[in-house]
Amino acid sequence: MKMLTNHWTRLLMVAAIGVVSACSSAPEKPQPAPLPPVSGTIKVQKVWSNTVGPVNTPLMASVHGQQVAVASTNGQVALIDAPTGRDVWRLSVGSPIQAGVGGDGQRFAVVTQNNELMAIESGKVVWRQALPALSYTPPLVAGARVFVLTGDRAVSAFDGATGQKLWTQQRPNDPLLLRQAGLLMPLGDSLLVGWGGRLASLNPLTGAVRWETLVGSTRGTNEVERLVDLVAGASRVGNTVCVRAFQASVACVDGLNGRVTWSRAALGHQGLEGDEQLLLGVESDGKVLAWQRQTGTPAWTQEGLRFRGLSLPLALSQALVVGDQDGWVHFLSKQDGQFLQRIGTDGSAITGKPVWAGQTLVVVTRTGGVFGFRPE
Repeated sequence: MKMLTNHWTRLLMVAAIGVVSACSSAPEKPQPAPLPPVSGTIKVQKVWSNTVGPVNTPLMASVHGQQVAVASTNGQVALIDAPTGRDVWRLSVGSPIQAGVGGDGQRFAVVTQNNELMAIESGKVVWRQALPALSYTPPLVAGARVFVLTGDRAVSAFDGATGQKLWTQQRPNDPLLLRQAGLLMPLGDSLLVGWGGRLASLNPLTGAVRWETLVGSTRGTNEVERLVDLVAGASRVGNTVCVRAFQASVACVDGLNGRVTWSRAALGHQGLEGDEQLLLGVESDGKVLAWQRQTGTPAWTQEGLRFRGLSLPLALSQALVVGDQDGWVHFLSKQDGQFLQRIGTDGSAITGKPVWAGQTLVVVTRTGGVFGFRPE
């Protein structure tokens, strides 16, 4: 199975396919401009730090009330109290972790690089299940079940208490798979899943497909250019879900019937954030964009972070928060994209997505630093 890791890998592959004879060296990533000044409109204080271990697989923190679950590639899983930064519990699962952490506050789940789904309760592994393929998407724990999206584009449901497999639903494979977290999320009594460029609604009790709708269309003349997987990070307001198709488009969809409200071409590989008024996203070159949520009309563009390897964004009440490859956490105004504040971590890339737990902003870095910040 062919796989891609990120936007720059894709550019290099396209260069290798199309212009091998035109040059003798691969294109270099453009260098970013100096960081712009900040207004200091908001004050942000670092209140604690912790560690979890290096992260070089697509792992994401998950929030459960005042607690945050984090994991490292080397097999550490920890539940951290967000106000204090102290461990509630911590364990080593004994295998490198490929995807996680999913959870519902009581039960948590990860997928190892040995294709094994593990369920964790109170800091102990309570059951394990072999999977037919590797997963890059954090398991979804909801409704006393654990749902997994694997790299063969199969969705499987397991009993949360016992690990017994309940059902599997699979879409025919495409030849190319994106090696990052895909879309898997609940909406009411439905399970939404990204299958290639399609968003599908499944019955979580049986796996039956209720509807499918095309979000990202294939294009181009080779497999690289036709890759349109839906990526993790959807913005939901009510029954409207806005999603991104890798390097193709952003779109808002009625989550009850699959009707596309609007769709707009966009060249990003990270998921989306937003509120009732705005949809916010990061393009692969680091431009930060805002669209009017109801219509898709562009609202503003911020180019001050181009080529800085930005993380998934997080929308707070007044600010958009995004991390970069040098460990900086940037606070941008949601209204116009201006720089409000910036704070450093340990100098390594911010991974996954910043998360908000209670009154604490939590970020995880590539080297395994876990940092808690409190905006005033």
